[in-house]
Amino acid sequence: MSTILINIIITLATFLAMEGVAWLAHRFVMHGFLWYLHKDHHKKETDGFLEHNDFFFIIFAVPGILGLLFGMQNDFNFLFWIGLGITIYGFAYFLVHDIFIHQRFKMFRNSDNAYFKAIRRAHKMHHKHLGKAHGESFGMLWVPFKYFKNNSKNLLDN
Repeated sequence: MSTILINIIITLATFLAMEGVAWLAHRFVMHGFLWYLHKDHHKKETDGFLEHNDFFFIIFAVPGILGLLFGMQNDFNFLFWIGLGITIYGFAYFLVHDIFIHQRFKMFRNSDNAYFKAIRRAHKMHHKHLGKAHGESFGMLWVPFKYFKNNSKNLLDN
């Protein structure tokens, strides 16, 4: 197998694995011992554009940056491609979560796409819970099928 293909597979596998990492971190870290940083994302407690929750952007960027750095220093070994997969996932997370769902930048406001509607619905259900317990839908890109069913039911009702 060629080196290019292996590097693409490592990057894609890392990107896909990051959904699991994000789910686990959101469920057990952000809604766990670091709730004090995440709670203002559920209940707006800060003034201005930034939230305490935005510290997670830095926390989760560090492994990607380190992978890119150490991978470049070692002839673009597997660490670089892992770091790239983490970084691409972080960019996707930013686009979907901060721009598309929360509209922190007024872009991508209207979409009739069933997948994007399901993402918004799942995230809305996540934010229905204002405390750190009893949450649901902790992922970002993988959406449980029940949110698609609700979308198709709503489409049929209209």
